[in-house]
Amino acid sequence: MKNILLQTTIEYTRDDWSIERFSKLAEFLSNVRDNDGKTLFRITTRNRQNLSTGDDPTLSRLDESEFDQLWIFGVDTGSGLGTADCEAISRFRDRGGAILASRDHQDLGISLCTLGGIGEAHHFHSKNPEPDPARRAVDDTQTPSISWPNYHSGSNGDFQHVETMQPLHPIMRNPANASGSIEFLPAHPHEGAVSVPAGEQHARVAAVGRSVITGNPFNLAVAFERNRRGPAVADSSFHHFLDYNLDPRAGCPSFVTEPPGHGMLENPQALADTMAYIENIARWFAG
Repeated sequence: MKNILLQTTIEYTRDDWSIERFSKLAEFLSNVRDNDGKTLFRITTRNRQNLSTGDDPTLSRLDESEFDQLWIFGVDTGSGLGTADCEAISRFRDRGGAILASRDHQDLGISLCTLGGIGEAHHFHSKNPEPDPARRAVDDTQTPSISWPNYHSGSNGDFQHVETMQPLHPIMRNPANASGSIEFLPAHPHEGAVSVPAGEQHARVAAVGRSVITGNPFNLAVAFERNRRGPAVADSSFHHFLDYNLDPRAGCPSFVTEPPGHGMLENPQALADTMAYIENIARWFAG
């Protein structure tokens, strides 16, 4: 059985994206089974805890832990990872540990920038902006308080159409569809930006979305192959995994003002594709 840590970069805050709002993700992963009906993953969920050093007691010793996978959700606007945290996470990947790193718009999750290798795949407003200056512009014009990167793939609670790259990456497979690939993922009004870091030869874009406002394409997921280090995925928005985006009836923090949609509830394939994406990542990480 593989051990997965689902972790946020903020301390518990009731009116925020704390790990408790990822309960459907945790429940689903804990029920994934092999062909013999045996549970494949043991799930641990936790929010950040700040030590006096500015580090987290679990992340700062992650390489010494029994965890095989770290799914980290950047929900902070700074100081979400300490120096010792980053060093231990890097050692964790050096020893073969797998990492999913997901963030959101503008500078939300900006602490992920400090992660060596995979951090360079994440582009923010204040740090490591997208290489193409033309992309440093507002995409979602419906929420003026949020700046770039903020790709509008649809309303929370709705789904977006996904373009998969060829050859099809394992995390994007779904043999239940005639295409053989995942076709839908949860939508979000302002997704972040990810890309393959310059000079990185062992990573590629696995999926692309498209803005419903400007029509601009944007990367949804970048996959890093296992190459003397553990595999990794840089994902453009933690809203792909949230209870609220899978089922808007789950509710959201008070600062979310955009009206939700209901496409995920009305289209069984959209939910099935999302569950396939989640399971694919966990299984691919597990080798």
